[in-house]
Order: sequence, then C-alpha cells, then structure tokens
Amino acid sequence: MTILVTGANGHLGKLVVDALLANKTSQKIAVTTREPEKASELATRGVEVRFGDFDDPSSLKKAFSGVERLLIISTGGDNETRIRQHGTAVQAAQDAGVGFIAYTSIADASKSSLGLAEVHRATEAAILKTGIAHSFLRNNWYLENEMGFIQAAQAGAPIVTSAGKGKVGWALRSEYALAAANVLSQKTPAKSVYELSAPLASYEDFGAALSKVLGKPVTVQLVEDEAYAKGLAANGLPSYVVDFIVGAAQSIRDGALAVESNDFAEVLGRPVKSLSESLKELIS
Repeated sequence: MTILVTGANGHLGKLVVDALLANKTSQKIAVTTREPEKASELATRGVEVRFGDFDDPSSLKKAFSGVERLLIISTGGDNETRIRQHGTAVQAAQDAGVGFIAYTSIADASKSSLGLAEVHRATEAAILKTGIAHSFLRNNWYLENEMGFIQAAQAGAPIVTSAGKGKVGWALRSEYALAAANVLSQKTPAKSVYELSAPLASYEDFGAALSKVLGKPVTVQLVEDEAYAKGLAANGLPSYVVDFIVGAAQSIRDGALAVESNDFAEVLGRPVKSLSESLKELIS
C-alpha cells in the first residue's frame, strides 16, 4: 500500500513525512512536489519523490497513480486560487482511483467565520462529492502563527490584538503533523472528521504562559479593531495583510476557534502538549 503526502517541501509536509518514517510504517511512502530536486533528502531516506503541480491536472493524476491513502495539504494563495487547486487535486485523486483522502482543513470548517474557511468548506464539499472514504483534519491554529507576538515579547514589547477574550486551540505544527501521520497509518480511520483542537486558551492565557517561559513579564493589550488595524499599518504591513490579520482576530473574538474536542489526544494517543510546553519547545 502506498501513502502519499502532497506539498513535500512545505513546513507541514516535511513534518508529516518525518512522522510517518518515525512510525516505521510498512507502507510505501511517496510525496509530490513541484520541485523534486529540493526533496532529494527525502529520497535518500527511502521516500519516493514524484512531480506534482496543483496547476497541472495531468501531473497530479500521474503522481496519484497507485496511491491508496492520500494526504492533501492545503496550498497557499488567495481563496479563488486555492479552491481551484484543491478541486484539481480532488478530481485527480478520483481519476487515479485513490482509496482514501485525508485533508488539512480548519476548525469547525462548515460554520467558521474565518475568511480562510471558504477554501476548506469548498474542498470538503468536493471530497464528499467523490464518495471517496476520507478524514477531514480540522486543524485549529498553529502556534507558529504567533511568532510575531513571541518575538515582540522577547524584545520587551506588548502583545497587541483585537481578539478579545476569544479562545484558541493552539498546538505546534509537529503535533498536527503527527496526528495526520497517525490517521494515514490507520487501516480504518475511526472518524470522517477530526476536530484537532488543543485545550482552549485566550491571548491573555498565551501571554501568561509566555511570561513563564521567558522568565519576564509579558503584557497583553486588548484593543478595538480600528486601533489594531492602525497599529499594524504603522508597522508597514500592506493593507491586504492588515485586513487578513484583523479579520482573523475578529473571528477569534467571536469564537471561531473555540472548538472543544478530544479528537486530538485520541489521534495522538496521548495528551496534546501544553501551551507552556509548546512555547518552550518553539522558542528553543
């Protein structure tokens, strides 16, 4: 049986492959990438590297040939581009006769107010339409997304956000990667949807945990959206980035990531690393 992971040169893709190799699965592991030459290190570890471009349907169909279990890692770009690319990948999987699709989605994708959720709703719908067995890996929020706040705190600056008291299920990218690898390795996944949320915490909780890790006070300033946008713009961020960040904060404030679930621990086979433990690992 062949397991294939898309986006082999991406942050998450590399970690998923590492986890599959660490699991010592008996299945053959393959990956796709637009730049196979950059995945040569994986080839030396026994991973089959295949060319695959989400803008080239024929390349994906060829790459997915003989694959029983497929992980489609969501691509980057604007929503329209991502929806098109994901649809191309799903169709290629169906055409190639893939038996199972895992897809990296977002928390509570069917109801989420996050701007990113549009992409994931469309992709989940496309997968459902194929009738192929699947697991939607609804990843909550990568702790790595907060490196800007962490670096600000290290420099003695406050953490400023308009996310209010909104709760987030932060976890390290490596934890999400291990969860994906474990689902791919199962012969019969238990669930078609996994809500992968760590224990929920607010940005004030984040600041308190970060303060303990850094060994110094960390101030969290909760501001209104307008003030947050002005501050981001004053730091030189382009308007579309400001809109994205403020929009995400609004959605978090409104509870978009406040999804309570035991799925993460069940898939990992252990508790998710605590926020403090994860921050310490990330900073180290």
